[in-house]
Amino acid sequence: MNFINGIKNYMLKGLTPKGIIKNMVGNNPVFDNLIDMADNGNTQGVEEFARNICKQKNIDFEKEFGEFKRNFDIN
Repeated sequence: MNFINGIKNYMLKGLTPKGIIKNMVGNNPVFDNLIDMADNGNTQGVEEFARNICKQKNIDFEKEFGEFKRNFDIN
C-alpha cells in the first residue's frame, strides 16, 4: 500500500488529520507534547521545538520557514 492509499484508509475510518498523524507516529511523548502545545495555542513553544530540530539537523530554520510560508502564501 502506498502512502496516499494509507492516508485515504485513515480518512475512510473517520480520523481527523491529527488522528492520522498520531496513528502514523505511534506512541511518542515528544510528539504528544508538540500536539498539546499546538492545541493550546502555544505557537512560541512549537516554533522553539522546530528551531531546536533544525539546529540538531544543521538546517537553516529561517530559510526553511520562509520557503514553507511561500508554499502556502503566508506572509
